Amino acid sequence: MSAGEKAKAKTEQAEGKAEETLGRVTGNERMTAEGRAKKMTGDAREAKEKTKDVFKH
Repeated sequence: MSAGEKAKAKTEQAEGKAEETLGRVTGNERMTAEGRAKKMTGDAREAKEKTKDVFKH
């Protein structure tokens, strides 16, 4: 996994988790959903990079 993509995935996951938590605390369902979506995007990016690594070796 390239270091840049790995960092980007982890950043998206952390931002998404924070946004989701903030949305829950404030009762903002839209923010919660957006945070969850951002977190899932980071998860997907990480999975894609791991798959690429598997086929590289």
